[in-house]
Order: sequence, then C-alpha cells, then structure tokens
Amino acid sequence: MKHIISIVLLSSCLFSQNESGGAQKVLSENLKPFEAYISKTFKGEFANSTPEKPVYDISHWERALNGKAIRIMHSVNNGEYGGESIVMWDTKKESLVSWYFTTAGFYTQATLHFEDEKLISIEDVTGNENGITQVKAIITLLPDGELVNSSKYFMNGSWVDGHKIHYKEAPDAKVVFK
Repeated sequence: MKHIISIVLLSSCLFSQNESGGAQKVLSENLKPFEAYISKTFKGEFANSTPEKPVYDISHWERALNGKAIRIMHSVNNGEYGGESIVMWDTKKESLVSWYFTTAGFYTQATLHFEDEKLISIEDVTGNENGITQVKAIITLLPDGELVNSSKYFMNGSWVDGHKIHYKEAPDAKVVFK
C-alpha cells in the first residue's frame, strides 16, 4: 500500500486549469496520457477492507512544474499513511520516471511505461522497515475513468502480493496529512 498510487493514468483529453482559473494549460507531450486525471481526486477501497475495519486511499492528481510534471498526493484512512509523487519524462532514459516520498520515512524512485491499458511501475525502495526493496505496481486504466492499482513487493529475495485498490472519482474527498 506504501505506494504511488501512488502514479498514473491515461485516458482522453482535457486541460488542467491554472491556479487563477483562467487560461487552460497543457502537459508536456510525454505526459498527455494522464490528462483526463489532472485536477481530479479519487477514492479507492483496498481489497481487504471490511465494514468493521475500512481501509481506503484518497489520491489527488495535479499538473506541476509548468506542465513538465504531475504531482500526486495521497493518504490512507485520513492520514494514517500518505505520500507525494512527482512523475516526469527523463530524456536521458527516454522514459517516464517518478519519485515518491512517504510519511513512513522511506522513498522510491521508479521507471514507468504503458503496456496496453496499463501503467507499469518498477520502484526501487530506500529505507523501508519491512525489508521491501522493490515494488511493481500495475495500474489498470478502465474505460469509465476508474482505475485499479495492484502491486507486488520484493522482499527477502522473492516477490509477494501487495495491495489491490479500486478507485472511483470522488470530487469531495480530501487528502489528509497529520
């Protein structure tokens, strides 16, 4: 779950508005697949969530750095855990890359690519207390604008199943940091 939802999404058109609500601004060409998610907030329920013990994630996507980056902030259960990601195009690697910083004190660096209707992220993890050294996130982009994020963690020499979250747009939801 400690992850850039952590990062993603493709789809269709639209431009994000600037802070003053005025002229529309565009994203750099390599970030265009994310346009439909910019300026939106999503709420996702973890697959293991129960009515007695709900577990959900709120993520907000925004245009950053004059359209050269995307900033994604997220929080789990009103700030129990959270993080921020920056996604950019790396001209040297000729790939999307991201940096993810967490309230748990660890961070990741990732390389991302699109494959069919999915965004695949391989993250190198630094400072995780559970021994996770890599995370593979697969974000499935659904035709209705929803998304599903599933992950695997590399720890103790093998890949183990991580989390699975189904997100729907939730305009009134708020990312919370304590």
